[in-house]
Amino acid sequence: MLVDGKAIAETLLKKVQERVASLPTAPRLSVLTCAPNFETQKYLSMKKQKAAAVGITMNVVELPGDTSTSEVVQCVTQIASASDGVVVQLPLPPQIVVDQVLAAIPTAKDPDGFNYPKDGACLSPVVGAIDEISSLHQLVWKGKQVVVLGEGKLVGVPAAAYAERKGAQVTVLHKDNFNEAVLQTADIVISGMGAPQSIKPAMLKSGVVVFDAGTSEDGGILVGDVDPAVGDIASLLTPVPGGIGPITIAYLLHNVTTLTSR
Repeated sequence: MLVDGKAIAETLLKKVQERVASLPTAPRLSVLTCAPNFETQKYLSMKKQKAAAVGITMNVVELPGDTSTSEVVQCVTQIASASDGVVVQLPLPPQIVVDQVLAAIPTAKDPDGFNYPKDGACLSPVVGAIDEISSLHQLVWKGKQVVVLGEGKLVGVPAAAYAERKGAQVTVLHKDNFNEAVLQTADIVISGMGAPQSIKPAMLKSGVVVFDAGTSEDGGILVGDVDPAVGDIASLLTPVPGGIGPITIAYLLHNVTTLTSR
């Protein structure tokens, strides 16, 4: 079964819009990006469109590719003082120390939930999307074998922490320890590698649940980590586009209203 992420996102966005309407002033979201690539530009455009639709003011600050870590940190500090939520759009250029930049975001203004699960005020948008899908489809995590592909800050790290908190047995695979035999044992796969359609049906067992949170550009279009043919053997699959992506945007905006209301 393919997950209809657009339908789930629209339901969530309606709730966000109602919440925004109940607030005394419109929430202000600032997004900082640095030399955005194709995928980032596409994602930012979608964010801005959906933010406007629900009544959230979104400002995008774009810095040049040769910006230093200290300059990005200074910019984060400046925009945080005039915003209800601050997003640093990853990836950043290689010369920038990402951990220093993310540490500059006040926890109370962090709709990406980078401090999850320690002391974050919000679930990260990807984890929020997975949680929404899990609730809708009554997915049981406890005792399941979960393989997380990738160890990035947007998908791998928070997704692994979420699965562990749900009682799953979690293995994280990445380019240095990838093991197809381990992948084939997975009841649930969460992928955030950014490797275009690299996960094939033969690499997975029948009935697997697959959350594809990887996006890449291929011939000018967005594709996921998972070959669409996996839909023939999976009990549940989030397609790209139209799966996790729309829900993450809706959940980010949900988080902004949560922070604004605190």
